[in-house]
Amino acid sequence: MAEHPTPIATVDIVLLTLAEGRLQVALAPRAAEPARGQPALPGGYVRTGQDDSLEAAARRVLRDKLGLAPRSLEQLASFGGATRDPRGWSISVAFLSVLNLEELAASPALRLAPVDALPPLPFDHAEIVAAAVRRLRNKASYSALPAFLLPAHFTLAELHRVYEQVLGTRLDPASFRRKIEEQQIIIPVGERRAGAHRPARLFALAPDAAWEFDRTI
Repeated sequence: MAEHPTPIATVDIVLLTLAEGRLQVALAPRAAEPARGQPALPGGYVRTGQDDSLEAAARRVLRDKLGLAPRSLEQLASFGGATRDPRGWSISVAFLSVLNLEELAASPALRLAPVDALPPLPFDHAEIVAAAVRRLRNKASYSALPAFLLPAHFTLAELHRVYEQVLGTRLDPASFRRKIEEQQIIIPVGERRAGAHRPARLFALAPDAAWEFDRTI
């Protein structure tokens, strides 16, 4: 036995989206044992000869296994222990990606599950999902992260509704609009969307925006 045995090193990615008015996580059936066929977070081994960083490993897994290249991806937390994986001592670095349904359409293997009604998940994936939901809800009050739940172009009313859904509370529309405009995270795209009333102006996330605000929403 080696003097310093190497633990299993993996990345797991929590893909959060909104569907049917509920925050949901994208799961994929495991292709191999343990828990073969069971819904789980997408993930994979860190490949030391291929991955320059943990984020590179997560992006490779998303690209090669799911055909995804999400706009948002951030490191969430590390999970490890001698009993979390029956194959041996393991470490998983979890990542969070917040994205819209259009982006997920690139990977038909994924299935959605409400974060408050998860099916049985292997390893500690339920704990990882819970940590991701806490991160999103905590950051929603002072960052642009919920905006990634929307398509590239959206109305201010849609942005307002997404923040309310993530935070789980009502936000005064006039106050919300003022705070968003002050933070300069959105820019008009010169288009309008037809509706029952006056056509609504469309916006996009500003490419040079400060993703964390200097005040709460």
